[in-house]
Amino acid sequence: MAKLQNYPVKVYRDLKEMLKASTETYGEKTLFMQKENGSYRNISYNRYAADVNALGTELLARGLGGKRIIVTGENCYAWVTAYMAVICGVGVIVPVDKEIPAEEIANIAKVSEAAAVIYSSKFAAKIEGIDPSVVRIAFNELHGLIEAGRERIQNGDSSYLGAVIDPNAMSSLIFTSGTTGVSKGVMLSHHNIVFNLSEMCQMVYIGPKDIFLSVLPLHHAYECTCGFLCQVYRGCTVAFSEGLRYVTKNMQEVHPTMMLCVPLLLETMYRKVWANIRKNGLEKKVKAMIKVTNAIHPEKARMAAKKKVFRAVHNSFGGQLRLLISGGAAVDPQVLQGLRDLGIQALQGYGLTECAPLAALNRDCFWNDSSAGLATPNSLLDIDDMQEDGTGEIRYKGDNVMLGYYQMPELTAEVIRDGWFYTGDLGYLDEKGFLHITGRKKNVIVTSNGKNIFPEELETYLCRTPYVSEAVVVGFLNPRKKDYDIVAILYPDYERMEESFGKNYTQQQLDDEMRRAVAEVNGIVQSYKRIETYVLRAEEFPKNASRKIKRAGIADSVFEEYKKKIGE
Repeated sequence: MAKLQNYPVKVYRDLKEMLKASTETYGEKTLFMQKENGSYRNISYNRYAADVNALGTELLARGLGGKRIIVTGENCYAWVTAYMAVICGVGVIVPVDKEIPAEEIANIAKVSEAAAVIYSSKFAAKIEGIDPSVVRIAFNELHGLIEAGRERIQNGDSSYLGAVIDPNAMSSLIFTSGTTGVSKGVMLSHHNIVFNLSEMCQMVYIGPKDIFLSVLPLHHAYECTCGFLCQVYRGCTVAFSEGLRYVTKNMQEVHPTMMLCVPLLLETMYRKVWANIRKNGLEKKVKAMIKVTNAIHPEKARMAAKKKVFRAVHNSFGGQLRLLISGGAAVDPQVLQGLRDLGIQALQGYGLTECAPLAALNRDCFWNDSSAGLATPNSLLDIDDMQEDGTGEIRYKGDNVMLGYYQMPELTAEVIRDGWFYTGDLGYLDEKGFLHITGRKKNVIVTSNGKNIFPEELETYLCRTPYVSEAVVVGFLNPRKKDYDIVAILYPDYERMEESFGKNYTQQQLDDEMRRAVAEVNGIVQSYKRIETYVLRAEEFPKNASRKIKRAGIADSVFEEYKKKIGE
């Protein structure tokens, strides 16, 4: 296994110590960029720290010390100020998805025993079902609380400034349903989070010159740790996007150097680049220039040359983009290589909320696009119950492993055993230590002769074909065969169909392309993995806040159509 040099980092006891150190180092440097009245406003490290301290002081004065406090709303300065104020001396922060139904928010408030909810007025209707005894504080009220807290500090109130953090106590409670609909409260400590920050930043260089565009929801551990807290830690700037529809526009405005993505966002960006290349009749020329620039060595010179040659592509991303990091699910390795061919480094990692969230990451100087990455420097990855082919359940050990599931001791004991966190994912480690994920234990289809079929593998192949935008693969037991039929549920790329066949393309043309996609996949996989038939969707698959497809219920929704296809 290769001996790799880590980037130097500072290790802090807790987030409060980290914020203080960054503020002393970076002072008036811009930490956040917030869109207001049509333009971005800059907020410095000094201003942020002062606002956090003032808000925390006022929340303590209002009797919220030691309480659980929900924060919910869009990515914005109010969100990150509320989060840091609560976690650094008030109580336990409970980040909640702004998109979940009102009854679920009310249930989280009840289960977590929340004493207050800090929320965006855009989602005021969603908190109406919360128990009336829970204190409500709208984002637009925070300015008044901050001013009141500032006055208290000037008058000698040091209750918040002097608050002592227990780095090993629960300080964040994140309710995650993943893609199964089963809600679990993940308990994280300051130590879990700061350990994760130092591990990540040893593997990928992130520094004071970097500007991150924050697109993914902050309530999710991935964006919160890697797209907000990491930037405070490393002296970066965070610009809040106005939403997915405005990503391209916001890139032109803030000129980001880095961005966190989920596979769907990364692949959409990549497809749009190539759609524009084809539209302008430049496909052959671009492919030729990729081949020429790929021959340049070393890598630094190669990427610099690509940035010049493919300047138009880079300008579409704001002109300064150097790194995209994908998480949440496996991304097609051809997309990662394709972005690198155009001069943009793209890496993927592997994380779980239970690991605060990072468990593996490809390094910026050593990567394998087919893998989820390497174990972080001071953690361990292992394969449990290994089968003959080297696959088994992925387990992980590190200081970032959660304290447990809130009020679920039995479930906690199931997944944390002898210090190892059992992820529920299946995979293997190659000879260089790279982790390869083959699927989720709960998704695997086991044939009558004991062969394992991982839907995720087939889905990746299907989405590589020209006219498939999204795919979910399921298994239905065929009573005649007494074995599973593999069925692909496909959401076509309707825009690409229009590009190729015109707006009035026929159903026959669509079916021909879907059959061709299935045949293409069946031609490259083992016979037992071959797809029996497909079912079309008119709409995108439902997704959770981290843009993962919600698999629960999808198979049931097409079962009747499947039966018609096999003649039952």
